[in-house]
Amino acid sequence: MTKKLPLFTFLAVYALAPFFISAQSTDNHAYAITDAGHGSSWTFLRKLNLETGVFSEILLDGNEAKQAAYSATNKKLITHYPQARGMGFNEQPAFSGGVAAMAYDKKNNRLYYTPMFIDQLRYIDLKTMNVFYVDDIVFSGKSQKSPDQGNIVTRMVIADDGYGYAITNDGTQLLRFTTERKITVQDLGTLIDAPENKDVSIHNSCSSYGGDVIADDNGGLYILSARNHLFKVDINTKIATHLGVINGLPASFTINGAVVAADNKIVVSTAQQAASYFVIDLKSMQAASYTLQGAVWQCADMANGNVYATGKKATPSIQEMSRGKLNNTDNGMVSVYPNPVTDNRFTMHFSALKAGIYVVQLTDAMGKVVLQQNIVVSGDNSTEQINISPGAAKGIYLVKVLNSAKLIAYSTKIIVQ
Repeated sequence: MTKKLPLFTFLAVYALAPFFISAQSTDNHAYAITDAGHGSSWTFLRKLNLETGVFSEILLDGNEAKQAAYSATNKKLITHYPQARGMGFNEQPAFSGGVAAMAYDKKNNRLYYTPMFIDQLRYIDLKTMNVFYVDDIVFSGKSQKSPDQGNIVTRMVIADDGYGYAITNDGTQLLRFTTERKITVQDLGTLIDAPENKDVSIHNSCSSYGGDVIADDNGGLYILSARNHLFKVDINTKIATHLGVINGLPASFTINGAVVAADNKIVVSTAQQAASYFVIDLKSMQAASYTLQGAVWQCADMANGNVYATGKKATPSIQEMSRGKLNNTDNGMVSVYPNPVTDNRFTMHFSALKAGIYVVQLTDAMGKVVLQQNIVVSGDNSTEQINISPGAAKGIYLVKVLNSAKLIAYSTKIIVQ
């Protein structure tokens, strides 16, 4: 049975809840959004040394009323801010209303984030500490936050594919954003419960809201909820599998931030009063105390450039194209998601096809071409959305990509539900 909580308690518990690890590239620190010591305003950016457990001084006061901000589109100083809407928070301060979703873009040395009550993607250039607002597009499209805070974005990470991923509290939106050149945002849709989840749904507020998300090196995301449940999400299929409850955490401890440490363990923070943070072994799902030196800041979110090493990382390879040969794999040149297709559309991600014009064909089980679309691949990490006719029958289809010589560059099967 769900209890009604006061606003600040609700936010702290629910709403407040990177690159392959090697000896040369592992981050031994994490960026953290902390309070000021009284647990009601998560607007201060600090840096945590994961080896010593020592926090830095404040790097950015995100509640500064006169914060200078720049447009991510044209890099010009923003001089006009919209009137406060929705929850009524001032849109100028960098962290206005508090932040519970942040991701570190190691390649560009940026911290991406979104304020909880302002529907806008933003980032901090860590070289200059200038703040940039992506002011030409909406983020989730939910500028009015729902009473149950379900559509607030509380989980964000940069995955091993270089894209940023963000997830709402209720799991109804898996958002993907680019970090190169012009920033774009795509709503990949609703997370899908694995059949074995039974009554522990990714959409359940009592078990699955808030917390944080980390990425692994094999196309997966791990959601650690504020109620200390662990889910694994397949980015391609959007299926969320409940792995269980993390053991060894105090009853009052809520996970609100999570990062991968150098030893492949997960360091987690809390927005509640606590004597320490914890470190979690994902294989055993067992937590042990992680001692901080000095002040134990209440922390709504953490981020660094590490991904969780699964030991199952796929090695992409470009397969030779030959007439009639089918490259039935989702690794390497092309990936297709979601699969199964649930809303008559899917996305194709081209990671290793030579730039040029291609043809996408969709054929049914009888070999009949039901869709044919010309696409332009601009190079690595380009995407194309394919829309299937709403009248198409449910079932298994073959997706083929043909080059200019009509040779099959790629094919795979999808399920349309």
